[in-house]
Amino acid sequence: MDSREALVALNMIDHVGPVRLRQLLEFFGDPAAILKASKSQLLQVHGIGEDTAAAIANWETGIDLAAELKRISDFGCRIVISGDEEYPDLLKQIYDPPIVLYVKGKLLPRDKNAVAMVGSRQTTHYGIEAARKLAYQLAYVGVTVVSGGARGIDTAAHQGALNAGGRTVTVLGTGINIIFPAENAELFERIAANGAILTQFPFNRTADKQTFPIRNRIVAGMCLGTVVVEANLTSGALITARFANDQGRQVFAVPGRIDSPRSKGCHALIKESGAKLCEDAEDILSEFEYLFPASNKPAREAALPALTLSENEQKVYDTLKDDDELAMDEVIRFSGLPAATVSVALLSLEMKRIVRQLPGKLFIRNTRF
Repeated sequence: MDSREALVALNMIDHVGPVRLRQLLEFFGDPAAILKASKSQLLQVHGIGEDTAAAIANWETGIDLAAELKRISDFGCRIVISGDEEYPDLLKQIYDPPIVLYVKGKLLPRDKNAVAMVGSRQTTHYGIEAARKLAYQLAYVGVTVVSGGARGIDTAAHQGALNAGGRTVTVLGTGINIIFPAENAELFERIAANGAILTQFPFNRTADKQTFPIRNRIVAGMCLGTVVVEANLTSGALITARFANDQGRQVFAVPGRIDSPRSKGCHALIKESGAKLCEDAEDILSEFEYLFPASNKPAREAALPALTLSENEQKVYDTLKDDDELAMDEVIRFSGLPAATVSVALLSLEMKRIVRQLPGKLFIRNTRF
């Protein structure tokens, strides 16, 4: 048994987590040696009690390692451990980095420039559109968008990143073979092809109240910062924000309607926790500009092929001027397009960052890009 296989087995033992593993490795030096140790030897390790020592000493009676390794091979995923180059550097820095990561897809060096985007499962149209727009903008300039694959804001964030032709990573609160929610099956396939799906949980582990907070610490831990788009005061997204704060990472919050319960969590983060108010991707990118020297700053050219516009987008874009602000009704009149078509085209042009909306519903070409 090599170290990687031993870590897979240790990860499957309920009483062993990242902190206890660190204590065990300091004593035994090698993962395989931990599994070979007797109960009496294990009890000599500081922090290891009777239950944990018994679980490790008798691990073969409750764990079928060969079957798990076959599931990994058959599913087409792989195991990434902290010594691997692919293991996210930022994740190594947290107090309790996962023992192993089950990964489907690819984790790339450029994923060190990652931002988490989280929020409520039961969201509003405003929240969905804000998440898609922000994720699109971030992915378009080369930032990897990380989220949890859940309904609502998570799904919108992954969709926005994919629509920009960028990278996105889903961190699951289940085994990697479990699709939750079921309607995201096709989305997960797209994510695996344009980023990665990962989890610390073994195959067939179902979701429960414990798995989601464990998942949330990975979401926050592998990112430079966390954006909360929409959340009520009891949302799990606030747990992710708390992890980000504890890990010394920046937290951003998107403001919402003052009378909406789903905005209360974001407003509380801004008022009470020092979160930075976020209105667009510039608010996020400006915070991390010092981390992107010329050699590795996300390049717009690397994020997308040559920008293409639809016929309607081109008509609307041609209507606008670099130095002339136009109201919506003027764009409709000058372009000759229906109001609904103009509205969709303007939103798309904003997401592509070549048109800006100014206060008062005025639109102008974005000369900064």
